Formats: sequence, C-alpha cells, structure tokens
Amino acid sequence: MSKLTDVPKRILIGRALRSDRLGETLLPKRVALPVFASDPLSSVAYAPGEVLLVLSIAGLSAYHFSPWIAVAVVVLMFTVVASYRQNVHAYPSGGGDYEVATTNLGPKAGLTVASALLVDYVLTVAVSISSGIENLGSAIPFVVENKVACAVGVIVLLTLMNLRGVRESGTLFAIPTYVFVAGVFLMIAWGAFRGGVLGDDMRAPTADFEIKPEHPGLAGFALLFLLLRAFSSGCAALTGVEAISNGVPGFRKPKSRNAATTLALMGLLAVTMFCGIIALAGATDVRMAENPAKDLVHNGVPLGPDYVQDPVISQVAEAVFGHGSLLFVVLAAATALVLFLAANTAYNGFPLLGSILAQDRYLPRQLHTRGDRLAFSNGIVLLAGAAALLVSIYGADSTRLIQLYIVGVFVSFTLSQTGMVRHWNRLLGTEKDPAARRRMVRSRAINAFGAFFTGLVLVVVLLTKFTHGAWVALLGMCIFYATMTAIRRHYDRVADEIAAPDTPSEDTVRPSRVHSVVLVSKVHRPALRALAYAKLLRSDTLEALTVNVDAEETRALREEWERRGIDVPLKVLDSPYREVTRPVIEYVKSLRAQSPRDVVSVIIPEYVVGHWYEHFLHNQSALRLKGRLLFTPGVMVTSVPYQLESSEAAKLRARKRQDWAAPGSARRGPAERAKDTLPRT
Repeated sequence: MSKLTDVPKRILIGRALRSDRLGETLLPKRVALPVFASDPLSSVAYAPGEVLLVLSIAGLSAYHFSPWIAVAVVVLMFTVVASYRQNVHAYPSGGGDYEVATTNLGPKAGLTVASALLVDYVLTVAVSISSGIENLGSAIPFVVENKVACAVGVIVLLTLMNLRGVRESGTLFAIPTYVFVAGVFLMIAWGAFRGGVLGDDMRAPTADFEIKPEHPGLAGFALLFLLLRAFSSGCAALTGVEAISNGVPGFRKPKSRNAATTLALMGLLAVTMFCGIIALAGATDVRMAENPAKDLVHNGVPLGPDYVQDPVISQVAEAVFGHGSLLFVVLAAATALVLFLAANTAYNGFPLLGSILAQDRYLPRQLHTRGDRLAFSNGIVLLAGAAALLVSIYGADSTRLIQLYIVGVFVSFTLSQTGMVRHWNRLLGTEKDPAARRRMVRSRAINAFGAFFTGLVLVVVLLTKFTHGAWVALLGMCIFYATMTAIRRHYDRVADEIAAPDTPSEDTVRPSRVHSVVLVSKVHRPALRALAYAKLLRSDTLEALTVNVDAEETRALREEWERRGIDVPLKVLDSPYREVTRPVIEYVKSLRAQSPRDVVSVIIPEYVVGHWYEHFLHNQSALRLKGRLLFTPGVMVTSVPYQLESSEAAKLRARKRQDWAAPGSARRGPAERAKDTLPRT
C-alpha cells in the first residue's frame, strides 16, 4: 500500500523534506506579502461591487454615497492595521488573535476567537474561488456554465500547491499577485490621466442601463440602515488582515518587524486600490444590481435572465483600457488568478491555527503533525474539504457566500483588540521606565480605539447581515465551539484517567500469574514461531487454542499436534455457528472470571506481506479478534509476525529509496508559542 500511494504522492507534492530544513521554508517580505496578504489585496476585486449592489436597492441616486462609504472603510482599514502592528510585536509566536484572547481574556474568549477564525478561513476559500470563477466566466462561458465543478477543481489544485510547502507555493503565488497589483495601479493612473488630463469620456458597458430601485425614495432610518449595510459589505476588504499576525513564525528574522512592515504595506496597497476602483466606477457610470435580470433596464426593457453581470473591476478595466485590449485581458486574467490564490491566506492561517489548537488539545492531535513537505498537511486537507462542501451547497455564488462573510473576522478583531488593551494595562502596572510607559500608553490607545471601532462594526454587521445569511456563520462558530470544547473535555478526561498515581495501584502491582494462550489454526511455521516465543515468556500457564469450525480440519490438527509431540496442551473450542471471534472472547473472559488477579496474554501469529492487495487475503480474523480484545480488561494481545518472501522483497525495494521514511513515523513540527524562532525538530 505504501508503494502504491508513494509514487503519485511524490509526483504531486514532491520529495519529503527533513525536519532540519524547516528554516528553509521561512519567507522574506517580498514573498510573505502575496502569501499572507493575497486575501485583503484581492478583495478589492469584489468589495467595491458589493457596496454598489447594496446601494442599488435605493436606485441610482444612492450611488453618490459610495465615496463616503469608501472613506469609512479606509479609516477602518488603517485602524485595524495599526492595531495589529501592536499585536505582532507583543505576540510574535503565531497564536495571533487566539493567543491574545486566551492569554488576556480567558480560554472561553480564546475559543470563541478560534471558532470565528476557523469559519472565516473556510469562507475565505469559498468566496475567493467563487469570485474568481465569476471573473473568469466573463471571458470563458464554459466556466460560468459549470461554476461548481470548476470551483471544486480549483480548490483541489490549490490544495496540491499548498501541500508542496509554504515557500514553494509562495513563489508560485507572488507573480500573479504582483501583476494584479501593478495592473490595478496602472488602471487607476491611466484612468485618472484620461479623465483629468485628456478629458476622455470613459463609459462602462453598463453605463446606458437604468436601475429599477426595489425601494425608491428611502429616507431617514431606512436610508441609514441601507448605508450601514453597504458599509458592512465594503468591509469585506478587511478580510485576511489577521492572517499576518497568525503567520509571524513564517517570516524570516527579525520576524516581528518584517511582519509589521508587511502589514503596513498591505494596508496601504489595499486602501489605495479600493478607493481608486470606487472612484473610477463612479466616473465610468458603472451600474450594478442585486437582481440584474429584473432591476437593470435598457431602453425600458429588463435585461432578462440571460444577462450575466460582470464584476465592477472588469467593467472599469473595459472602460479605461478598452474591450479586448491587451491590458484589459492581462488584468482580467490576473484578477481571476489572484482571486483563486487569495485563498492561500486561509491555506496558511487555518492549518497553523489548527496546529496550535491541537497542541492545546482543542482539536485532534493529527492536526499538529507536519507532512512530508513540512506543511500541516492534515489541516490543509480539512480546509479544502470544508470549502468544497460550502461551494457545492451555495452553487459557487459569491454574492450569496459573502453574506456569511466577515462576521467571524470582526468577532476576532474585537476580542483581540480588547485583549490587547488588558495586555497593556497589565504591563503598565509593573513598568517603571517613562519611555517604555509612553510607548505602552500609545499602543493601548491604538488598541482601545481599534476595539471600539471594530466592535461597532460587528454590531452593524450583525444587524444588517443576520437575515441575509450571517446566521449561518454564527451557527458554524457555535458548532466549532461546541466540538472543540467536547474534544478538550475528552482529552482532559483521558489525561486524568491515565495519569501515573503517586501511590501503588493495580496498574503497578505485579499480577499473580500470567496465563498465555496461543491461537493456532494449523501446524505451520508462523504457529511454531508463536509457540516458541510464548515459551520464552515463561508464563505460569501456557496452552494453545483453536476453534472447531470444521471437524475434519480440527481432527487433522490434533493428529499433527500429537505426531510432532508438541509439549503445549491444545484446547479446542466448539463453534456450532462457525464463529471464530466469539468463542475466543468468551473463553478469555471465563479465564479472567476464574482468576481476576491473573493476566491473560493472547498471542496471535500473523503474516507480513509485501503487496497492498495481499492484506485483504490474510489476517482478517486476527484483526477482528484484536479489535474485540482491546475492550476486555486484564488481557494483553501480542502479535508474532512471520515475514513472507514478498515482504522481504518489499523491504529491499524500500531501502533502495533515498531518504526512506518508515511507514507510520510521526513527523511533528512544533507550533511555536513562546519564542520568536521556529525550533528545529
């Protein structure tokens, strides 16, 4: 089985890396930017459109509010970036929001943050890839006609890329991300030059359409609610900001400074692109509607269900560069590609957070294990499966998925910044140096404003998006919270149960006697080896045991036993219903009932084969029996392997492979918690 899976595994993800090469996977800033910040950078491809979609409910007249909404998003972005720069300096270990909340607000707050982040990471993959499919579908009709299949295919491809390792995948992601950023800045600059200097009339393909408002003439509280909903949709531009604070261990030294610099650069690029696209959308008369088939009208006639609404960035690019031009095609391709790759933010954040939670016993310990390429492979696969399921359920529709979005982001933002305020309060209680106190007071003020602002936005998001799908995200958070709580309770219960006692107990007291039972079906080499091993144990009582399911075979076994003069008594258990497992279990239990202080040692001879398909032909009864005996107290099970020729050949083939790792070897890599370095294992 190992050989069958090893070759395609090496083809897909590459050769295994030694644990001492973990340092080679750390990222410089130029690679860390597209790896950790691709989500907030790429969100400018859909966040402006979400603002216009919501405003269109009140009609075209509401579009003049879009610049003010953009200003509010920019202020929020700079607030969050400034706040998280304090986080990466204070907590460089990679725990991010989870560690900040747990340390300063308690385990329940930390678990709430972790639940919110896990949900948000899954949604990041689903929304980014669905939006990328829609952008690509504007140029390739086949893609939009098979949205779900294409989206799942991209998830699989992205998963394989990440399984190859952070450094290798980061290099692949850097080029399209930088092409996208350069393309957007060129579009903004060329659009400003054409409109401001040349005086060209740039018109989007939807400029001649009219919008049929769902609720015309909104005023007062209704208008305020609409603007708040548009603002909450625009806040999608902030998703992924926290990933840098979670990924500090992935940076090269000095880790905290490099992470803070990358965070500031990401914020500057994101807000500039967001504002530029909003401004060009207004200048080129872009029209968007939540239900374009009915609400977009041309010459008095609704466009109908056959109309496909292109994203805002595509319409702006067409107006600035011209439809079918080289720059338009390049930007469209880069936009679609970077939206696919934006999911990489989650592919780096989810597995690392999962590893830390597994280390804290909130998730299965398998998530703490590094794979062949020193990536947290189990976490990557789990994220991909959850995202593919979500994409399938919602039909890869980014407009529906985005309603679930950003709730978890602002839950983690708010609790993290509140935790940072308590962090600075605790340090100020002991710090005496005036210069250090001034820095702490400034940092506390930044985090306090961040906590207030993000908390306010969280309330707005919950009020405006709850009935539009945000309740699903909250339900997901509750499910994660309950699951992790149950897992931690289970691990704690097991730890208490298996803890070594300070005083002697029945586990440390030597049993009165050992009664060994060797299971045999025929007199052959594996059985003789098992008998020889059992004699070596010098048990108080030794017997061979067979189950009579065929009278002729049992008679032949007795005759062979006597002919060879084997000096171990052979006991035969009758089985009128031809069962093997049940009679053995009942016999072992009867031995335990007769002498509760005795230990029963069941010795099972097994074949060791060299081909995966041979496993289905041998040892099936032994596997079932061992599974049942595990639940029988006071019983020890010992397997005595007998290597067949095929297993010897397989071992020789395996030894010829360079850097061969034995099957079942655990490859653990510590999720760094307390130091600013990644220790080698």
